[in-house]
Amino acid sequence: MNPPVLLFFPAFNEADAVGGVVARVPVQVAGHPVRCLVIDDGSHDQTAAVAEAAGAEVLRFTTNRGLGAAVRAGLAAGVAMGAVAVAFCDADGEYAPEELERLIAPILAGEADYVIGSRFAQGRPRLMHLHRMIGNRILTRWVRGLTGLPLTDGQSGYRALSPSAAAHAEVIHDFNYAQVLTLDLVAKGFRYAEVPISYRFRTTGESFVKLGPYLSKVIPAVRRQNRTNPTPNRSNPTPIAEVVAVKQCISS
Repeated sequence: MNPPVLLFFPAFNEADAVGGVVARVPVQVAGHPVRCLVIDDGSHDQTAAVAEAAGAEVLRFTTNRGLGAAVRAGLAAGVAMGAVAVAFCDADGEYAPEELERLIAPILAGEADYVIGSRFAQGRPRLMHLHRMIGNRILTRWVRGLTGLPLTDGQSGYRALSPSAAAHAEVIHDFNYAQVLTLDLVAKGFRYAEVPISYRFRTTGESFVKLGPYLSKVIPAVRRQNRTNPTPNRSNPTPIAEVVAVKQCISS
C-alpha cells in the first residue's frame, strides 16, 4: 500500500464545526490514503467526541497548550506514521479539506518541501475581518522582507510539508506557528511554494486571534527566530522521544 498523507486539524472548542470538516476530508489523494487526525488542544466542549464520531483519529491534550504546540504534535504524528506528506488545516471550516490534493501536489512532484495555501495568490479579493486583514498584511510583508520569498499570505492556516521538512521543523513557541515555521524551514534550506486556495468565514465558534494580543506575542517570537537564523542544514530533526510519544498516542 502507498504511504499515507496525513491531514491534521488543531482544534480548541470546535465541537460545532469539526465534525462537518472531518466528514469532508477525502479518502485518498493522488493514489495515497488519507489519514485524518484531530489534535484536541484541551477543549472544554465535545470536540474530541464529535471528531471521533465523524471518523477522525484523535490526539487529546488534557490542558490547552496552544496552537504552536498542537502543530508540533501533528507534525510529529506525520513523521511517526511515515506519511508521504503532512498537511494541516484549521478545524473551523474556513479552509476546504477537499483542496488537499492541490496543496500537496508540489511536494509529491518533488518541486517543494513546504507549501502554503494562499488566499491571495491570484490577487483576488478575499473577505476577511478588518483586524485580521491588517495583521495579515503587516506580518506577511515583514516575513517576506526577512526571507526574500514572494509570500502573499504569511498567516494562512492551510499548509503542507514533505516528510523531511516535517521531521526538521521547529516551532519555537506554543501560541502560534505561522511566521516562525516559515523562517525556520527557509533558513534550513527547504524549498517553498504557494498554491491558491479558497476561504470562507467561520460560521461557528470564535477565533483566538485578537490583533493586539496576537501581535504582542508573535512579534517577539519572530525576532527571536530571526536572531537564531540557522545556516541551512537538516541535522536537527523532530526529537525522537516526541515522535515515539505521539505514535503511542495515535495507536492506542
